[in-house]
Amino acid sequence: MKNRITKAVFPVAGLGTRFLPATKSIPKELLPLVDRPLVQYAVDEAREAGIESFLFVSARGKTAMADYFDKHPSLEHRLSKDGKDDLLSKLQNSNIASGDIAYVRQGEPLGLGHAVACARQFVDHDEYFAVILPDDVIKGKPGCLRQMVDAWHERPANYVGTMQVEPDQISSYGILDVASEAGRRIKARGLVEKPSVDEAPSNNAVIGRYLLSPNIMHRLVKTVPGFGGEIQLTDAINAEAASPEGVYGYRFDAQRYDCGSMAGFLKATIDFGLDRPELRDELMDYMRTILDSAK
Repeated sequence: MKNRITKAVFPVAGLGTRFLPATKSIPKELLPLVDRPLVQYAVDEAREAGIESFLFVSARGKTAMADYFDKHPSLEHRLSKDGKDDLLSKLQNSNIASGDIAYVRQGEPLGLGHAVACARQFVDHDEYFAVILPDDVIKGKPGCLRQMVDAWHERPANYVGTMQVEPDQISSYGILDVASEAGRRIKARGLVEKPSVDEAPSNNAVIGRYLLSPNIMHRLVKTVPGFGGEIQLTDAINAEAASPEGVYGYRFDAQRYDCGSMAGFLKATIDFGLDRPELRDELMDYMRTILDSAK
């Protein structure tokens, strides 16, 4: 078994219907959060965690993502010529070298488990790999995935990113069935997908960060479609809970934004805008004006 995690899978085949009509021509993952698209935040988080190879499980009509991560020589030349070094640096940070990035299409929308299984030729039979859902934007230092990778080095296992949620949110998430806890690491008996409050085994919700063993990929290939005709990643993770590696939740120390929802995307836009020194004062003044007028 390899002692590093260097590959990440990004399932980005969704239609983004909550953001129509914008997503009619722009992939949801390319919607800008201030001046970077959602997927760039996910890639930057992965790079910080030591990820070197990136696979995007995409769909028809999403070729703009490949263009985004490609080099743009004429634009880079123009920015260099004009002395716009800061913009040039930002632009170059969005590039991923050709040998480090790959794309595969999910021909049918058969669930997250199926999307991850589409990456089976990308992941070696003896290596753990990461799965990152760009809808979940997580702000923290170090980033969520880096925190999880550090925990994995201490105790190699399957990990899912977790956070505690309020009772009225439980039915929107996969929820950990907790066996024991030690600091931020939570030993899980398994996951329960979107239970009612009365049926939920805890309030520890799973969000879009995973570190998975190669056994998960083997199980996904053999998994029979479940509810709605989809192959569920949860089913494969639950099957691993009793394995020697086991399954752990990692309660990360960072702020998570659900940018798959309109309200979550707007909240993130406000918070990330306020983090920018060149924008903060003007935004704060505007927000005070709005709040005063609403009194």
